[in-house]
Amino acid sequence: MENILRGDKLILGTCYYPEHWDKALWEDDLKRMLDNGIEVIRIAEFAWSKIELHEGQFNFDFFDDFLKVAEKVGMKVIFCTPTATPPAWLTEKYPEVLNADKNGVLYRHGARRHYNYNSKKYIELTKIIVEKVAEHYGKHPSIIGWQLDNEFNCELGEFYSESDTLRFREFLKEKYQTLDKLNEAWGTMFWNQIYTAWEEIYVPRPTAFGNNNPHQLLDYKRFISDSACRYAKLQSDIVKKYIKDGDFITTNSLFGNLDCCRMNEESLDFFTYDSYPNFGYCLDTYEANKSSLNDRSWSRHLAETRAISKRFGIMEQQSGTTGNHIGMEGPTPRPGQITLWTMQSVAHGADYISYFRWRTCTMGAEMYWHGILDYSGRDNRRLREVNDIHKKFEKLTPVAGSSYKAQIGIVREYDNIWDSELDVWHRRIQWASADAWFRTLQQNHTPFDYCFIDHMTVDELTKYKYLVYPHAVILKKETVEKLEKYVELGGTLLFGCRAGYKDETGKCVMLKLPGLIQNLCKTDIPEYGYVSPDDGEAYADWDGTKLHAAIFNEQLEPLDGGKVEATYKDTYYEGTAALVSNEYGKGKVYYFGGAFSDETVKVFIDKLGIAKPFSEVIELPACCELAVREKEGKQYIFVLNYSKEPVEIDVKKTLTNLYNDQVESGKVILKGYETKVYIYQNM
Repeated sequence: MENILRGDKLILGTCYYPEHWDKALWEDDLKRMLDNGIEVIRIAEFAWSKIELHEGQFNFDFFDDFLKVAEKVGMKVIFCTPTATPPAWLTEKYPEVLNADKNGVLYRHGARRHYNYNSKKYIELTKIIVEKVAEHYGKHPSIIGWQLDNEFNCELGEFYSESDTLRFREFLKEKYQTLDKLNEAWGTMFWNQIYTAWEEIYVPRPTAFGNNNPHQLLDYKRFISDSACRYAKLQSDIVKKYIKDGDFITTNSLFGNLDCCRMNEESLDFFTYDSYPNFGYCLDTYEANKSSLNDRSWSRHLAETRAISKRFGIMEQQSGTTGNHIGMEGPTPRPGQITLWTMQSVAHGADYISYFRWRTCTMGAEMYWHGILDYSGRDNRRLREVNDIHKKFEKLTPVAGSSYKAQIGIVREYDNIWDSELDVWHRRIQWASADAWFRTLQQNHTPFDYCFIDHMTVDELTKYKYLVYPHAVILKKETVEKLEKYVELGGTLLFGCRAGYKDETGKCVMLKLPGLIQNLCKTDIPEYGYVSPDDGEAYADWDGTKLHAAIFNEQLEPLDGGKVEATYKDTYYEGTAALVSNEYGKGKVYYFGGAFSDETVKVFIDKLGIAKPFSEVIELPACCELAVREKEGKQYIFVLNYSKEPVEIDVKKTLTNLYNDQVESGKVILKGYETKVYIYQNM
């Protein structure tokens, strides 16, 4: 069998924990998986003690025995480095490996991810266990790939141990070289925070009113990301020495304070994501999020994964109800929803889907986190649905290796992501605009990509006709140069308010706004502020179309070459410019002085001709998602109905349904949660 993500087939897998089950179950479990189309399993991410129960005493018998069974039945295996849960002997003997909360209280043994990346002792012990495991299993014929650790920065994305403080100082020395440069970057003259020795600097600690230095906090997030990336690379470099040609290295899921693009580039062959759309229905949050897209909102995370790694898989795909002993209660997937969520992942580019998990655990913190099978292990509805998905995957073989097709890119940078988590002004506009762009593009069937611009070339950006950078608060010269070149070559670029008002340190610039992009946008911003209740509705007129100007308004003043496209209405600054455009090279730039609401995004995509690029082929109701993958001139159109009710779609061209090879056109009914995949060859 070809390894996963080779572009030749879609493959199903599942997560399996042989240490949780009697050995008598192993062979039957693996055979049942194969009978239902599951060809790959992931093992060992939490099983350090099965190999090193006592320090320095290594025993491989357990996994040797299991892998003999896997080899016998023909099951392929992804083996994990077991560092996400250090064993009790380790944390008891070496408490310096433990992470701590902001008050310095250690997180003790008994959960997971309680270690820190910077403990010299944990790094030493990590090198030993990873070396031993990779050396012993690297050439095993059943193993096709390796997962590093498990869910870096999950649950705990902040680190306050003594080891972290020591490494933070080293990180800052490498970055700034001198204390004078650090004091300048952090603006320590404010509130008399000046540092005169490196030993005076700590990871953020509790302060009066929680007012930590914002520039220190931004560097702290960069430090956490750097620590995780260095730790992943340490493991990857060891594993690479031992694995067979063609075997891959990956890790799983998206969590905060982590430059996943860097980790992917430095340490991985591709990235995998853990997709749990059922979180959209978690009983403790659903009431507060009824207006959201619920399970459909997980397409945003899949789009982010695709931006990190063009080839990607799903290491944990929802297959049962979610829940653990402390919360996160979610309903059981309804008939059709496992298929829906699987095809949601495939639609966004995943060629490998691994369900979490095969058997539901009968013990521990995740005993309510159900897998394909319930506690009894008997065949059930969910297993029959997985079997049906396998049959669909066989029909979808041509889709493997294809690329997601989008004409619009939404620009992202980790510095601005992290700053929006720290800065309340930035957060309020960024999160509202991000939601509005995602929700409106989804409901208007306009596929998009996220573009992590600091990890992309100009050539990669030019594949998009349109780029949107909703709030480019922190702007670096390198970013501006890429954007200028993109527009110069013919692209259309849209900015929202608050662009360019901070530099790389997070300090406000002493430039006329929008700072480094003023020449590109040909506008000045002499005044700005939050929309006040006294300002009325806060909207602008764009050639007779109402343009909602949400949350924050900038009063724009066009410079020579800038053209006023829209002016504010119903405010004290009525008549001033809200939207300015500029012809630049072969392309065009728009600068909008507000945040984005759903209504605002709808106006922009209609005015700029972005909306519904496949409307001549197929029309869908808003409750359905449209995604398109493309390969060798053929387009694969995914239609996903997130509603429990039947809906009608309009197939305007004659299309072939890949599930059954039937030709369809005209009005077609999709049942609740039903999916379709059409093939379309645009001549």
